[in-house]
Amino acid sequence: MLGLLGAGALIQKGENMATRSNGPAAGFGWLTNGFSAGFRHPKPMLGGAALLVVACLLPTLVTLPMQFGAIGTGMAQSPTALVSMMAISMLISLLIMPLYAGYLQVVDATERGLSASALDIFNPYRRGEAWRLIAFGLANILLYIIVIAIVIAVAGSGIASWYMQVMTAQAAHQPPPGLPPGFGTAMALIMVFGLFMTGYYAISLGQVALGKRSVFGAIGDGLVGALKNLLPLLVFAVSLVLAWVVIVIAFAIVALLLTLIGKLVGAWLTLVLMIPLYLAMMLAMFAVMFGVMYHLWRDVCGDDAVSGVAAATAA
Repeated sequence: MLGLLGAGALIQKGENMATRSNGPAAGFGWLTNGFSAGFRHPKPMLGGAALLVVACLLPTLVTLPMQFGAIGTGMAQSPTALVSMMAISMLISLLIMPLYAGYLQVVDATERGLSASALDIFNPYRRGEAWRLIAFGLANILLYIIVIAIVIAVAGSGIASWYMQVMTAQAAHQPPPGLPPGFGTAMALIMVFGLFMTGYYAISLGQVALGKRSVFGAIGDGLVGALKNLLPLLVFAVSLVLAWVVIVIAFAIVALLLTLIGKLVGAWLTLVLMIPLYLAMMLAMFAVMFGVMYHLWRDVCGDDAVSGVAAATAA
């Protein structure tokens, strides 16, 4: 707790930054700029995304043997084991948080025409910024817990026990229990909160990673900025769904063609071709996601001088 409070006062640069509201069309612009960012700078963007994907898989590599061990014994996982795995995943996620900021800094550098490499995602650790970013991650976890508590309080307390039953049934290879009362309400609230938190997270992470705001200052900017831009966030969500439908159709067509090729040559060829395609799609998703986050932050909180340089570079 002392580290979290101390981190809030570490870096005060950018305290006078104001959040800006944008028109509805900005939501579509965030998505298109996010797609174009990865294609304009493929080497640092995709390379950094590859390193980030590996880092994000670390919690799974740690908890997966524990899950397999429980499955091998045929015994249901105890609540203590489930909580332990969640704690391990949370700890590793906090250690990965500086890499998210580092990758956003890579996006910023490439969009401003500066030199950047994939290894620059580790810069927050090299520059001693990691503790502030970890404190930011911890504060966000607490914020998400509060949001989940609100959803459960509104939709019904039975959802929490139902989730634990689902996890236990999954570990014991048993059918999951039926949906609890209030599940539909909970899903609707989660969708609304999810839309808001998308904007909040992009803005607050941009502020703490690029705007050099304090932890609590970045959180405040994220909350205010997301509230000011609810309409463009809604346009962004609709645009993202439409883009995702197009991507899924294109991926399905390519997969079908590869399957037909595999039938003519051999099933092994389909597997050989599908794996690189899947990996490329995953890397592109990371690059686009952080490209969107960067442009969302820049439109809401980014310094006007930086925005001008980036616009001139893109032109």
